[in-house]
Amino acid sequence: MLTDDGKHLYVSWDEYHLLTERLALKVHASGWQFDQILCLARGGMRPGDVLSRVFDKPLGIMSTSSYRAEAGTIQGRLDMAKYITMPKGELAGRVLLVDDLADSGVTLKAVVERLRGMPAITELRSAVLWTKKVSAYTPDYYCEMLETSPWIHQPFEEYDGMGPEQLAKKFVV
Repeated sequence: MLTDDGKHLYVSWDEYHLLTERLALKVHASGWQFDQILCLARGGMRPGDVLSRVFDKPLGIMSTSSYRAEAGTIQGRLDMAKYITMPKGELAGRVLLVDDLADSGVTLKAVVERLRGMPAITELRSAVLWTKKVSAYTPDYYCEMLETSPWIHQPFEEYDGMGPEQLAKKFVV
């Protein structure tokens, strides 16, 4: 649900799951056949996992980080993992890159440039749940184009800053 001021988008678990399923259907409807999925940790892990299961394709993980300051709301320097984790072999062939959103586009653009420099990758496409119109990079597949640039409050953010003690309080009767 987008707030009246257009600065915040609140997403429930149900909405998140439906968007992920819609993304899978968009990729399927394109007819593009791919060999592997690479998700960007952490935001792309949930949709990447679902797409890996739906398409029965191996899932690789690449860690990136840029949102650190102010409880993860301020973008800082982009860090990309040196290595990509794959269940078997190397990242190769036709690869679907999955993340949760194209915000500024800086992370996706940098990762795409790095991956396109890998000779084993013959074709690369990207997929996200949300793309902001202000993004410097537009993925091949996305569910929603956001005209404004709201902060997206995803359902799993409730765990940010929650330690085991706070979690345990949920189970006290």
